[in-house]
Amino acid sequence: MRLTVFWQRMAEHFGPGYADTFARDHVMSDLGGRTVHEALDAGWDAKEVWQVVCAVMDVPREKR
Repeated sequence: MRLTVFWQRMAEHFGPGYADTFARDHVMSDLGGRTVHEALDAGWDAKEVWQVVCAVMDVPREKR
């Protein structure tokens, strides 16, 4: 998954104003105690990060 697609999905689910705030501030144990930004900066694949976000935040199946 390209980062542009990842950020588009984040914006669609959380709203354009909140997606970056969530990605910057919400620490998830499934990302090794990292935020979305930290996980991506650490080399995690965008698709893996999106799957974690979906699981943790109960993103509806049709948006996954």
